[in-house]
Amino acid sequence: MTDHRPWRGVLVATALPLDADLSVNYDTYAEHCAWLVENGCDGVVPNGSLGEYQVLSPEERARVVETAVAAIGGQRVMPGVAAYGSAESRRWAEQAGEAGCKAVMLLPPNAYRADERSVLAHYAAVAEAGLPVVAYNNPIDTKVDLVPELLARLHGEGHIQAVKEFSGDVRRAYRIAELAPELDLLIGADDVLLELALAGAKGWVAGYPNALPQASVELYHAAVDGDLDTARSLYRQLHPLLRWDSRVEFVQAIKASMDIVGRHGGPCRPPRMPLLPEQEAAVRAATEKAVAAGLA
Repeated sequence: MTDHRPWRGVLVATALPLDADLSVNYDTYAEHCAWLVENGCDGVVPNGSLGEYQVLSPEERARVVETAVAAIGGQRVMPGVAAYGSAESRRWAEQAGEAGCKAVMLLPPNAYRADERSVLAHYAAVAEAGLPVVAYNNPIDTKVDLVPELLARLHGEGHIQAVKEFSGDVRRAYRIAELAPELDLLIGADDVLLELALAGAKGWVAGYPNALPQASVELYHAAVDGDLDTARSLYRQLHPLLRWDSRVEFVQAIKASMDIVGRHGGPCRPPRMPLLPEQEAAVRAATEKAVAAGLA
């Protein structure tokens, strides 16, 4: 495998700016991708859950990837290629390659609770598109758990090169390292960043840098470099926001924070509903506190 691993560092799972009529604002999205890189992020992950890929048309989904590549270059863009069927996921991986991307991120089959044979076949089919695959383990939403033993088998058979770990069980980091030492562990949930960084994570597929990139990047590098005084202080200050990444309303919360700090988050497409007033108030209070502390 090439030494270039584009999934390392801080890759932002980008929120997708929508206008009031729920159309995609591609110009704003291009500017947002460039702004993230200018503020220290290493790249972006379009068409993840935070990017509302499930409610995009095929034309929109393809254009989102192309927009990101045009804005910051394909080396920095790792699209999500999740779909109900393996053939469709492979087509999205092929589209990513044609657009100039150097890696893709893939959930396991998410239409049903797939067994191990189906998971292996799914990743094998998408890997045949020719791009390195980063697995995305999200057993909360997909009902399929990529446990360390299964990840080791997927890596051993050459189907994946890294994993975005979103189970919330930080103990898995050590088991993964034992079973597949060459498999890169990526922080998959914002609110376990410090714990997984200390466990040896090589990257962070991140949500809250959409609103607070500089502070988030500083936190990540302090954590992976072992500067615990800096990391703990930033983590405590940011955690009231970071924990929204593990809640059902994570898209709405992160977009709300973006709007509060002067970015364009905008609404979400149905079936996602706006935050409840008390949720919006909590996000606003935590975001404004972070801004007042100089974190934005």
